Amino acid sequence: MNERDDVMPAKRARTAKASRSRSKDASRPPATHRRFVDRYPKAGRAWDLLNEEAGQGPLDPRTQRLVKLAVAIGALREGAVHSGVRKARDAGATLAELEQVVALAASTIGLPSTVAVWSWVGDETAGGRRARRP
Repeated sequence: MNERDDVMPAKRARTAKASRSRSKDASRPPATHRRFVDRYPKAGRAWDLLNEEAGQGPLDPRTQRLVKLAVAIGALREGAVHSGVRKARDAGATLAELEQVVALAASTIGLPSTVAVWSWVGDETAGGRRARRP
């Protein structure tokens, strides 16, 4: 056993703990979003109305979240992908479903972009290869 082997279990434990604590607040918007809405409350209300109206229709909430994740992936919006993964998981999406959304995007966004997106999804899932930096 080398020195690195001693460090890895502790790092994995910290990564898993960070992932669990993030998932508790998954539906809670980031502080920057909250400050923006505090400063521009009408924009916040308009955003809420837009999302409410768009959510009316035949797609169930889990499918809606997977579609929104796919849009974020296609637009290469890292923050939206992170948020989309958390919200999709909250809506009941499985890791396998999230991974399939990434795989489906590959032929459209290209392999280098897909690898980047894959890492963003990994940041938000317990099986992620790296922990999000504080």
